Amino acid sequence: MELAGRRARDEAAAARSFDYVTVGHVTVDVMADGSRRPGGGAFYSALQAARLGLRTLIVTQGSAREIEALVEPYRGELELRILPAPATTTLQSTGSGAARTQRVLAWAEPIAEEILVDTQILHFAPVARETSATWRGHADFVGFTPQGLARAWNEDGEIVPAPLPSDQTSLSVLLPNSCDAIVISEQERAACAPLLAAAAAGGAVLAITAGAGATSLHLPGGEVTQVQAPAVADPRDDLGAGDVFAAAFFIALREGRSPPHAAAYGNAAAAIRIEGLGADAIGDRDAIEARVAKEG
Repeated sequence: MELAGRRARDEAAAARSFDYVTVGHVTVDVMADGSRRPGGGAFYSALQAARLGLRTLIVTQGSAREIEALVEPYRGELELRILPAPATTTLQSTGSGAARTQRVLAWAEPIAEEILVDTQILHFAPVARETSATWRGHADFVGFTPQGLARAWNEDGEIVPAPLPSDQTSLSVLLPNSCDAIVISEQERAACAPLLAAAAAGGAVLAITAGAGATSLHLPGGEVTQVQAPAVADPRDDLGAGDVFAAAFFIALREGRSPPHAAAYGNAAAAIRIEGLGADAIGDRDAIEARVAKEG
């Protein structure tokens, strides 16, 4: 009865059409000063989508009470669907950029339930090996930020690279059908190489971000082009900047912008995020458009 009731609630939630749905763990990010804030690609990307005016849903897994408390300041901007788990994925973070290190203090386990969606954009955003490619329903555009699948952690919780398998059977479980675009950082590109190759062969646009360096776009047909990231004179906090880029990039592509223009849009969104502190620094559409215009 409980399973049937949960499925009925999920069916009802999916029947409400959304513009942007993220799938992945909303995390508890424990900062160097001991403060706790919501994190994870699913959260940062969803909040950026919401601030671009899209009706947004996060499908996540963990302790409902803990996640709802973390995300409460943003509940007026997005909706949550929380699959129950004994714990919420909790990450201890120190440093920034390529020098950031993280430890897994708790893990909400894989999202095993088949995801039902009705959305314009579906974004798989794993942070700790939790998502599969399984979903049903309708999505006009499928985006993927796969770096969380290429992470493992030792018994002390220290995160280490875990390259993805290259056989087609394993890749078919990880790569969503009809994947339109992928965003990955240069730092984690090698670990995801087999999946990136499979996605490119299927016609996906690949964006390889490089912090303050140029974003590399790999287009269907083999063309590669570079889009310079804006200069940030006073970077304050870059946690989630790649996820902000991804959401803005996917949305711009879905709205009909060319890949180079979409990458410039994503770079502008990331720059705005880096210039402020925490999720409150994520910009809205007016701010991003103004930053794009400023960069020329």
